[in-house]
Amino acid sequence: MIGGQPIFILKEGSKRETGKDAMKNNIDAAKSIASAVRSSLGPRGMDKMLVDSLGDIVITNDGVTILKEMDVEHPAAKMMVEVSKTQDSFVGDGTTTAVIVAGALLQEAESLINQNVHPTVISSGYRMAADQAKKILDDISKPVKFTDKELLRKMAGTSLSSKSASSSKDLLSDISVDAIKAVAEKRDNNYNVDFDNVQVVKKQGGDIDNTQLIYGIIVDKEKVHPGMPNFVKNAKIALLDAALEIKKPEFDTNIRIDDPSMIQKFLSQEEGLLKDMVQKVKKSGANVLITQKGIDDLAQHYLSKDGIYAVRRVKKSDVEKLSKATGAAIVSSIEELSDQDLGAAEMVEQVKIGDDYLTFVTGCKNPKAVSILVRGGTEHVVDEIERSITDSLHVVAAAVEDGAYVAGGGSAASEIALKLREYASKVGGRQQLAIEKFANAMEEIPRALSENAGLDAIDILIKIRNEHAKGNKTAGINVFTGDVEDMEKVGVIEPIRVGKQAIEAATDAAVMILRIDDVIATKGSKGGAPPSGGPGPGGDSD
Repeated sequence: MIGGQPIFILKEGSKRETGKDAMKNNIDAAKSIASAVRSSLGPRGMDKMLVDSLGDIVITNDGVTILKEMDVEHPAAKMMVEVSKTQDSFVGDGTTTAVIVAGALLQEAESLINQNVHPTVISSGYRMAADQAKKILDDISKPVKFTDKELLRKMAGTSLSSKSASSSKDLLSDISVDAIKAVAEKRDNNYNVDFDNVQVVKKQGGDIDNTQLIYGIIVDKEKVHPGMPNFVKNAKIALLDAALEIKKPEFDTNIRIDDPSMIQKFLSQEEGLLKDMVQKVKKSGANVLITQKGIDDLAQHYLSKDGIYAVRRVKKSDVEKLSKATGAAIVSSIEELSDQDLGAAEMVEQVKIGDDYLTFVTGCKNPKAVSILVRGGTEHVVDEIERSITDSLHVVAAAVEDGAYVAGGGSAASEIALKLREYASKVGGRQQLAIEKFANAMEEIPRALSENAGLDAIDILIKIRNEHAKGNKTAGINVFTGDVEDMEKVGVIEPIRVGKQAIEAATDAAVMILRIDDVIATKGSKGGAPPSGGPGPGGDSD
């Protein structure tokens, strides 16, 4: 107001919230996102059914999948969704944990804000606590070697135990470990895993136990001609990025034929060109041809006569995987194809699964690309098994790359909480309050595990605190027995990267939300502050 006249800075219809009201709205929205996934944490966690606008259904307890499928509008809630996406892209597991910790950090911060502790002081304390928490994880971590298959299996099993695939976790753990060990590449003294080299193919039908690891590649195509053999043993494979067709000119052309006999000459010449192409393939010694481009009908006939198994229009990514699995070079010109470019596999065969025909390239020696064929009774089951295997693959890869693990079952979180309280007393000042609140937030993990298992969370927390005070760093909750046990002996372990990234992502999100004291939503924009009656995410579609 200047001289009694209001000055309008924002467009008419814009909304603005400032101070504690804006903070409370943002914190409430973030907390509601955390509460939405909280019940899915751990082996006793429940699943969510998500129905989109088209009526398509997703049934899962994977945190990032739940949040991706929710139609979230509130800007603070979107930031919580980003926490799970970051955790998923960097680690592949622990997405629910990261979101729960972020929500707990904001809930603990709310009580400090109500006591007039400035948000920047809380943010500073949270940053100090996060750095210290990662150091504590390093201190309590133990090494794992690439050759230690049993430890890697336990980590994969821990990831799978909270999924619907837990009944087959032994089989899926073996598959995950064997797949990562096959494709991991050693660089200096470290290992690196490229997930593009692990192909996951879903086919409904059969049982989860029919899921298998194939030391080769599955091509989702059938042979191009019925006269070709259904299988080829000791296959010599040619990979082409070229067509077995007569190349059409790039400009408009007309061919005028005055003499009818010229038609036959023209056709014969075309036939000769195609026959010559097939002869060059045969001359190279190849008995299997896989190309990204097309194969002319006449070329298919000649390939069939020569007993060559051929597949056309294969995806570029599959051809690259085949190259890594079989050792074949991808050739761009048939003229240059030679026996030096061929790859090898024990068997190439056409297999019918359900109504589909697939080409299996199996028995590759030391393949640097492998395939996992996922089976299940229904489409929704197969989709969830795929998500479960993807998570376990990422867990094993993180363990192989980092070479360290910590105990699960809330034990690492409890140890962090204990050590942070000791650290807080040394820091002093107002940051001490924030560090103590960070410690409380870390205990939200064992609390959620206990509640989801139907146990008394307070009793469990007291028992875990007592065990850790005695120096039992790996004491955690066994959700199946309801007792506090040594998680390492039980076999509940996880890569150190899962915990570190969850702390990092949760702290970043909490600090960012805490530092917002002004929300300006312009007219027509989605996702302003939620109405005062309801703090939850805007367009909740689950």
